[in-house]
Amino acid sequence: MIVTGPLSSGRQAPGQPKLPTPPTGWPIGSYNTYEEAQRAVDYLADNDFAVRDVTIVGVDLMLVERVIGRLSWGRVLGTGAASGAWFGLFVGLLLSMFSTAEGMAAAPILIGLLVGIGFGVAFAAVSYASTRGRRDFSSSSQLVAGRYDVLCQPRNAEQGRDLLAKLNMGTHG
Repeated sequence: MIVTGPLSSGRQAPGQPKLPTPPTGWPIGSYNTYEEAQRAVDYLADNDFAVRDVTIVGVDLMLVERVIGRLSWGRVLGTGAASGAWFGLFVGLLLSMFSTAEGMAAAPILIGLLVGIGFGVAFAAVSYASTRGRRDFSSSSQLVAGRYDVLCQPRNAEQGRDLLAKLNMGTHG
């Protein structure tokens, strides 16, 4: 799997395991943030290192939920109306492109907007009412690690460790 960020993935890369498999290799660096580990691997790549032998491993995983704000009926219904309006506007625009009646091209847009708002409010109300006050806040969740280890296959581990030592000392040459 080609991973472009800490939580995103793309298509299967050739030679990579298809099932979740524990990482292999020797540790050549350990970092507090994913950004630092990514910078280290980027430095290795910039120095013509065989980065196909490198793996970034998040250790001590945590699910962090950051509370964004308090939910109220007004906020829930307003958000539902807004999201419904966007969807209704989109559907109305699509329908108006195929409208054959002259002077009536705006009617599907207006109808789509109003119906979208109605459905958005209704679905938001049902969803919020079903929580029965057990979750009166909004939040965003993120999977983070306590540290990020950079592993390398043994054949190139010593060279990788030496390069990362130069990076950490600030001698980028």
